[in-house]
Amino acid sequence: MISTKGRYALRVLIDLAEHQQDGYIPMKEVAKRQGISLKYLEQITPIFTRNGLIEGLHGKGGGYRLTKEPEQCHVGEILHLAEGDLAPVACLACNAKSCDRAETCRTLPMWKKYYDMTNAYFDGITVADLVKNVVASDDTF
Repeated sequence: MISTKGRYALRVLIDLAEHQQDGYIPMKEVAKRQGISLKYLEQITPIFTRNGLIEGLHGKGGGYRLTKEPEQCHVGEILHLAEGDLAPVACLACNAKSCDRAETCRTLPMWKKYYDMTNAYFDGITVADLVKNVVASDDTF
Protein backbone atom coordinates (compact mmCIF):
# COMPACT_ATOMS: atom_id res chain seq x y z
CA MET A 1 0.00 0.00 0.00
CA ILE A 2 1.24 3.49 -0.82
CA SER A 3 1.44 5.58 2.34
CA THR A 4 0.44 9.18 2.92
CA LYS A 5 4.10 10.11 2.40
CA GLY A 6 4.07 8.71 -1.14
CA ARG A 7 0.72 10.26 -2.03
CA TYR A 8 1.74 13.67 -0.65
CA ALA A 9 5.08 13.48 -2.45
CA LEU A 10 3.26 13.08 -5.75
CA ARG A 11 0.94 15.98 -4.94
CA VAL A 12 3.91 18.24 -4.14
CA LEU A 13 5.72 17.43 -7.37
CA ILE A 14 2.55 17.84 -9.42
CA ASP A 15 1.96 21.22 -7.76
CA LEU A 16 5.53 22.32 -8.53
CA ALA A 17 5.07 21.21 -12.14
CA GLU A 18 1.80 23.11 -12.46
CA HIS A 19 3.49 26.28 -11.17
CA GLN A 20 6.95 25.85 -12.70
CA GLN A 21 6.57 29.04 -14.75
CA ASP A 22 6.45 30.94 -11.43
CA GLY A 23 10.05 30.02 -10.56
CA TYR A 24 10.80 29.02 -6.98
CA ILE A 25 7.59 28.20 -5.10
CA PRO A 26 7.45 28.65 -1.32
CA MET A 27 6.47 25.37 0.32
CA LYS A 28 3.89 27.24 2.42
CA GLU A 29 2.01 28.01 -0.83
CA VAL A 30 2.13 24.35 -1.86
CA ALA A 31 0.97 23.33 1.62
CA LYS A 32 -1.96 25.74 1.44
CA ARG A 33 -3.01 24.70 -2.08
CA GLN A 34 -2.71 21.00 -1.26
CA GLY A 35 -4.21 21.13 2.23
CA ILE A 36 -1.11 19.49 3.69
CA SER A 37 0.70 20.55 6.84
CA LEU A 38 3.83 22.62 6.10
CA LYS A 39 5.63 20.68 8.82
CA TYR A 40 4.90 17.41 7.00
CA LEU A 41 6.07 18.83 3.67
CA GLU A 42 9.30 19.98 5.30
CA GLN A 43 9.95 16.31 6.12
CA ILE A 44 9.32 15.20 2.54
CA THR A 45 11.19 17.82 0.50
CA PRO A 46 14.74 16.93 1.66
CA ILE A 47 14.36 13.46 0.12
CA PHE A 48 13.79 15.00 -3.31
CA THR A 49 16.40 17.71 -2.86
CA ARG A 50 19.08 15.14 -1.94
CA ASN A 51 18.15 13.04 -4.96
CA GLY A 52 18.10 15.91 -7.44
CA LEU A 53 14.40 16.05 -8.33
CA ILE A 54 13.87 19.47 -6.79
CA GLU A 55 16.10 22.30 -5.69
CA GLY A 56 15.55 24.90 -3.05
CA LEU A 57 16.51 28.53 -2.73
CA HIS A 58 16.59 30.18 0.72
CA GLY A 59 15.69 33.75 1.50
CA LYS A 60 13.37 36.28 -0.10
CA GLY A 61 11.97 34.94 -3.37
CA GLY A 62 13.02 31.44 -2.35
CA GLY A 63 11.21 28.20 -2.46
CA TYR A 64 11.43 25.00 -4.48
CA ARG A 65 11.29 24.06 -8.12
CA LEU A 66 11.68 20.94 -10.21
CA THR A 67 15.17 20.31 -11.58
CA LYS A 68 13.80 18.31 -14.52
CA GLU A 69 10.96 18.76 -16.92
CA PRO A 70 7.75 17.08 -15.69
CA GLU A 71 8.06 14.62 -18.61
CA GLN A 72 11.33 13.39 -17.08
CA CYS A 73 9.97 12.89 -13.54
CA HIS A 74 8.66 9.35 -13.28
CA VAL A 75 6.14 8.28 -10.67
CA GLY A 76 8.14 5.11 -10.00
CA GLU A 77 11.20 7.12 -8.99
CA ILE A 78 9.15 9.43 -6.79
CA LEU A 79 7.42 6.56 -5.00
CA HIS A 80 10.67 4.66 -4.50
CA LEU A 81 12.26 7.74 -2.95
CA ALA A 82 9.27 8.41 -0.71
CA GLU A 83 8.32 4.85 0.15
CA GLY A 84 11.46 2.83 -0.32
CA ASP A 85 10.92 -0.50 -2.00
CA LEU A 86 7.45 -1.31 -3.32
CA ALA A 87 7.99 -5.08 -3.06
CA PRO A 88 4.78 -6.94 -2.18
CA VAL A 89 6.68 -9.57 -0.13
CA ALA A 90 9.84 -9.34 1.96
CA CYS A 91 11.85 -11.78 -0.15
CA LEU A 92 11.67 -9.45 -3.18
CA ALA A 93 12.69 -6.30 -1.31
CA CYS A 94 15.99 -4.65 -2.15
CA ASN A 95 18.86 -6.20 -0.23
CA ALA A 96 16.64 -9.00 1.07
CA LYS A 97 18.38 -12.11 2.29
CA SER A 98 18.05 -15.07 -0.02
CA CYS A 99 15.05 -17.12 1.01
CA ASP A 100 15.64 -20.81 1.74
CA ARG A 101 12.37 -21.62 -0.01
CA ALA A 102 12.94 -19.52 -3.17
CA GLU A 103 13.62 -22.49 -5.44
CA THR A 104 10.53 -24.39 -4.31
CA CYS A 105 8.20 -21.50 -3.51
CA ARG A 106 5.05 -21.83 -5.57
CA THR A 107 3.96 -18.23 -5.00
CA LEU A 108 7.27 -16.45 -5.68
CA PRO A 109 6.76 -16.29 -9.49
CA MET A 110 3.33 -14.70 -8.93
CA TRP A 111 4.75 -12.09 -6.52
CA LYS A 112 7.66 -11.38 -8.83
CA LYS A 113 5.34 -10.79 -11.79
CA TYR A 114 3.10 -8.54 -9.67
CA TYR A 115 6.16 -6.59 -8.51
CA ASP A 116 7.48 -6.24 -12.07
CA MET A 117 4.07 -5.09 -13.34
CA THR A 118 3.76 -2.54 -10.51
CA ASN A 119 7.21 -1.11 -11.18
CA ALA A 120 6.66 -1.01 -14.95
CA TYR A 121 3.30 0.70 -14.50
CA PHE A 122 4.61 3.44 -12.20
CA ASP A 123 7.80 3.87 -14.25
CA GLY A 124 5.63 4.48 -17.32
CA ILE A 125 3.81 7.46 -15.78
CA THR A 126 5.35 10.90 -15.49
CA VAL A 127 4.43 13.96 -13.49
CA ALA A 128 3.46 15.54 -16.83
CA ASP A 129 0.95 12.70 -17.36
CA LEU A 130 -0.56 13.40 -13.95
CA VAL A 131 -0.73 17.13 -14.64
CA LYS A 132 -2.60 16.34 -17.87
CA ASN A 133 -4.72 13.60 -16.19
CA VAL A 134 -3.59 10.82 -18.53
CA VAL A 135 -2.20 7.45 -17.52
CA ALA A 136 0.57 5.56 -19.32
CA SER A 137 -1.91 3.80 -21.61
CA ASP A 138 -3.26 7.18 -22.80
CA ASP A 139 -6.55 6.60 -20.99
CA THR A 140 -7.89 9.46 -18.95
CA PHE A 141 -8.52 9.17 -15.22
